[in-house]
Amino acid sequence: MSRPTHRSSPATALRRLAARLAATAAQPPLGLPPAGRGPAYSTWYALGQDVTADAVAHEARLAARLGCALLILDDGWQRGGRLRGYAWAGDWQTDPEKFPDLAAHVAEVHGLGMAYIAWVAPLLAGPDSPRWREPAPLAPLPSPTAPGAHVLDPRDTRVRAHVVTTCARLVGDHGLDGLKLDFLDDAMVYAEDGRGDVSAAMDLLLGEIRDALTPLYRATPLIELRQPYLGPGTAAYGNLLRATDCPADAVANRVRTVDAGLLRCGGAVHSDMLMWDPDHTPQAALRQFLAVLHATPQLSCGLGELRPSHYKALKFWLAQWARLRPLFGEGEFEPGRPDELYPVVRAARAEREAVVVHDERTVALDLTRRRTVDIVNATATDALVLDLTDGGPYDIWCRAYDVTGELVHEHSLDAVTGGPLKVAVPPSGLLSLRVRLG
Repeated sequence: MSRPTHRSSPATALRRLAARLAATAAQPPLGLPPAGRGPAYSTWYALGQDVTADAVAHEARLAARLGCALLILDDGWQRGGRLRGYAWAGDWQTDPEKFPDLAAHVAEVHGLGMAYIAWVAPLLAGPDSPRWREPAPLAPLPSPTAPGAHVLDPRDTRVRAHVVTTCARLVGDHGLDGLKLDFLDDAMVYAEDGRGDVSAAMDLLLGEIRDALTPLYRATPLIELRQPYLGPGTAAYGNLLRATDCPADAVANRVRTVDAGLLRCGGAVHSDMLMWDPDHTPQAALRQFLAVLHATPQLSCGLGELRPSHYKALKFWLAQWARLRPLFGEGEFEPGRPDELYPVVRAARAEREAVVVHDERTVALDLTRRRTVDIVNATATDALVLDLTDGGPYDIWCRAYDVTGELVHEHSLDAVTGGPLKVAVPPSGLLSLRVRLG
């Protein structure tokens, strides 16, 4: 089989492009606080709009025990956030029945060692909002994606002032560490009306939001932006770069996080929120997590309702994510074939390499350069076929772990030379190799 030629790969070309774009950017990328680098817990898929201070605090305690560094409070915290659709949008006041004292609740989560951000769609305004009469003239067109809502035109200075004031109030009043900004791409409904450049207006707006939040937080705020409004041009305004919604779709989450990462000029790429069928085997369930092992995971399953096997598997793989993060975050990242949806994702740094196998493929390994190799079997098969670089002989110590981290087998392979080698690895399991020349 042909071996990967990273010098001419699409990933290499895109990395060079990203470096050039970063070097010529008008503004530096927004810094990334430590909380943005660690796993996050989002309420959206787990709780939907049924969020309350007690329910969120319960999940936060469980998430903190697993090592999550950030809690994201999604839709449902605000007045009107009990109904689907967005005709209520525009008020952005806390629902007092759900969160009698949001600031105290945020402080409680801070006490767990987690940062806290909240969802807001600041360009939406709907006729059922108590404040609709005020923004109505500034939102003439309906949203193409948020049923019932209209879109505020960001080209109007009054709109930008309103949005910035809203965002600053939410962060300042409740002690938030930042915001999850949603539905920003809806502004493009005004792109073809001939009345001005919407992109330039959004550039101004995002800069004003960043500048307003920074002194409130007394550090760099956490600002989540998501596809499709991610790209090098937004690096100065957002530092949590999330894949767009793809619930329970491991392949889409893998592709979207890889794509976002290849042109990243700053910040951290976050997965779409992870959820899975609670009745699945842990092997099948955790493939949602393994699909984004190269990115920063956002969990959104009910942690208190997980089966013991699912919890054990998630705890094991979160630990492996932390151990392998320096490779995927700072090493040479090579996701392979985009035309085949990145079936083998790898990253290397010095003598270490990590490989995640998402499809039944032979895994090429250059053992002349590596001494430690971790291979993740993110497939449903129970073995992997390795294609070793010609050379050696190598002495290889193999350890295989199942999805929950139980050691399944360990053995040595002595005086191995190049060529194919089949090794048993449980589905959603881990194979760790320690290599030395024989």
